[in-house]
Amino acid sequence: MSKSNAFVKLKKFLPFYVMALPGIIYFFINSYIPMGGLILAFEKYTVKGGIFGSQKVGLSNFKFLFSSADAWLMTRNTIVYNLIFIILGTVVSIVVAYLLHELKGNLPRKLYQTTILFPSLLSIIIVSYLVNAVLAGDTGFINNNILIPMGLEPISFYSESKYWPFILVFVHLWQMTGTNCILYLANMSAIDPGLYEAASLDGASRWHTFIHITIPCLIPTIITLTILAVGKIFNSDFGLFYQVPMNSGALINVTQTIDTYVYRGLMNTANMGMSAAACFYQSVVGFILVMITNHLVKKISKENAMF
Repeated sequence: MSKSNAFVKLKKFLPFYVMALPGIIYFFINSYIPMGGLILAFEKYTVKGGIFGSQKVGLSNFKFLFSSADAWLMTRNTIVYNLIFIILGTVVSIVVAYLLHELKGNLPRKLYQTTILFPSLLSIIIVSYLVNAVLAGDTGFINNNILIPMGLEPISFYSESKYWPFILVFVHLWQMTGTNCILYLANMSAIDPGLYEAASLDGASRWHTFIHITIPCLIPTIITLTILAVGKIFNSDFGLFYQVPMNSGALINVTQTIDTYVYRGLMNTANMGMSAAACFYQSVVGFILVMITNHLVKKISKENAMF
């Protein structure tokens, strides 16, 4: 390509580059510059020594991390919760998107879209207080308006861990379904209406059109979102697992994830080296899982792979 052609193309797309510049700068500052902190995973950090002058300890932080009693607990919780979120989140988002797609009239559809999307716009602090208003032992809606009037014993939700796997999954789906739902709804709107008309003429029910037309057309989007979700399977929503349970120590066995472990490690022990080791562990495993998932997708359907 000649220099003149390159200059013409640069001039043509310059407004788009300028528009993308703030996002690129933010991404660079937020995602690339902090990579220098990975060196902390191999150091016994001290304020005096700083990031580059602290004592090097090799893999000692990783050894301590994996030999601790919390290693299995936080890994199990992080993986299991995220697997449930991926599976249920995909199913619920597609079903809700299909129901919205079947609505007649723009006004009802926009109203329901706004209602479903609204929880994802709420701060996790607000969500945690809404949950507390429902579950609190002395003032909570469930105890005061349902259990006690029925003559049943009130439940101390914040000290009984058996309820929280269901509560956390419900809160996550309530808050995040709207975002993924919009993506699937946009894809459904792009499906050729002629496919549905032909299926209707052949006597196909809505269930059959959903299974044999809608789902196959959504496969590329489902695969892409799943691969991205698998890449974050070792990351957890810190606010969901820390703020919503109000950091209750009685619930630690079902709310401790890698992210909450890192935060508690910094707040309680100021052990930056071990916290950095946990983050490094997250990043490496997440990268490997993305590569493996994409490779498996490429083996099954090459055109649906991300790269």
